[in-house]
Amino acid sequence: MGKRLLVFASVVALGAFVLFRVLTPAFPSDHTPQGAYMRIAKAVADGDPKAIFAYFETDAQWACFTIRDARKKALDRVRASYPPDERRAYEQAYAAEADAPDGPDVFALIAAQRGWVARLRKDLSGFAAVEMVGPRATVITARGTRYPFRVRENGIYGLTIFTADLVAESERASRDLTIVAAAADDYARVMRDAAPSP
Repeated sequence: MGKRLLVFASVVALGAFVLFRVLTPAFPSDHTPQGAYMRIAKAVADGDPKAIFAYFETDAQWACFTIRDARKKALDRVRASYPPDERRAYEQAYAAEADAPDGPDVFALIAAQRGWVARLRKDLSGFAAVEMVGPRATVITARGTRYPFRVRENGIYGLTIFTADLVAESERASRDLTIVAAAADDYARVMRDAAPSP
């Protein structure tokens, strides 16, 4: 009886595995441009912009982390030193990125503001061809849209179309932090000077 139960359980497990493989066809490896592109297309179709983040080139990913860190530091300085009326404006401008849990969340915020996901949703279509030149690759879709990729240090291909915008935004956030920190130091100095002597 035990042997029959074991055989039955094995057949059920094998059937479940085969059914799973039939219903969820395997993507090509994300170490290929096609595989990275297909995963981006799936994330867009699923309405999950944070899942796209894993398939960006490294500079774009680091830019998102830098934006979050710079905005958080700037907002911490504002909250600690700025007068309430000025503090409100910075809260409105920085809070979403400063309070984002991680880099993918920052990307999702920026992508929503700039309409990037809608753009991807409109342009993504079936895979047609790939052009390879060294570490760079271009995925050409059935509609003729061209998506540039670059192989990352870990071998995964990363989309490059948002890199320049994200890097520029991270540089702006870093400059803003410098300005905010200098003003916060000035506010702190004024408050110290205005405090009554003991």
